Amino acid sequence: MRGSKISPQELMDAIKSDLDDIAPSEFASFQKVRGAEGRLVVGDEYVVRMPGPWDGPVRVMATTSTSFRLATLDGHLEAGQIEFRASYGHQTLEFAIESWARSGDRLSDLLYTNLRMSKEVQLHMWTSVLERIVELSGGRMSGGIAITTRRVDEQEGAGGSGLGPRLGRARRRLAELAGRRLNFELDPEHPPSERDGWHLDDMREPLPHERSGPPEQDGSWEIARELMCAYQVADPEVVRATYRRDEPLAGRDMLLQIRFAGLRFYVGVRVGEVYDETREVDGRSARVFGWDYRTLEGHFEQGQMHYEVWKWLDTGDVEFRLHAFSQTAHSGPRLLRLGYRLVGRREQLDFYRQVCRRMRGLTAAELETRRAASFSAPAS
Repeated sequence: MRGSKISPQELMDAIKSDLDDIAPSEFASFQKVRGAEGRLVVGDEYVVRMPGPWDGPVRVMATTSTSFRLATLDGHLEAGQIEFRASYGHQTLEFAIESWARSGDRLSDLLYTNLRMSKEVQLHMWTSVLERIVELSGGRMSGGIAITTRRVDEQEGAGGSGLGPRLGRARRRLAELAGRRLNFELDPEHPPSERDGWHLDDMREPLPHERSGPPEQDGSWEIARELMCAYQVADPEVVRATYRRDEPLAGRDMLLQIRFAGLRFYVGVRVGEVYDETREVDGRSARVFGWDYRTLEGHFEQGQMHYEVWKWLDTGDVEFRLHAFSQTAHSGPRLLRLGYRLVGRREQLDFYRQVCRRMRGLTAAELETRRAASFSAPAS
């Protein structure tokens, strides 16, 4: 938000004084059912009244001068927490809504995950809330609303395979990849070139800055590294990855589910090199972590993708880098290869741009979450 005359603390004070001021009346109303009237404090409880069977009881779990967090209670369609946070940006006032949630029961999962009804209602509601917060700030929206989604399989937290809800089918498809070879040949003597029909792509996205020197603990570089290792680079609404988390990253087979125009396509890739090193570039030192994956037989394209996070040790600048070479596969399902020739290049470039924006958004969000947690942690 640009042009606002109030601070993050003042904006948050205004919101905490009456949550209904930011609630879009056509979607929701916040009704306090426990706690004194007026300012929001830890322990207060609200019911979020929404059209249809969407009413959701929540409790205030934490507050700071620039944030507050709500947790769902029994009877809510979702199970999880949501945090509202205000901060200063570069000549801007920024506001974020961050949610960690899953469906509360099977009916909720059907409405949210499969029919997507609850998700659409929720998306419109929080978009309207952010628009009202812009009005409350007295400024104007700059750059639009950025939405990032990170999907975590239920088994991940329990140390499972991460194969997701369709375990049996995913396991069979993943196991089949072990017997497949790359669908192209790597020749160190003749690297891919546009002259030979390859698309060569390089993209960079700046990530939140660090102090100069080695990567900071829980800083941008470390967070980006974690996101890359967990394959959170891709929007799960576009690409989802199935793999065994108990296997090392190097050499790992990954089953990718690609979603396009309501259809789902399954293709295989294999992780090649994984590296964490210090590089010297034009007299400057940079710490670089990265890995690549390569397409397997049956994929409608062939090539290799590199994901990297760089930190320039002299300035503290951190950036995410994507490098790829690709072309339509010479073998594999003919219909898919034809479709890729017709629209694949455009969709591919859109995907690359989404990956870069998503890495910046997720890194910044996780960085802010860890900072907030460190501020609220009790002193030892």
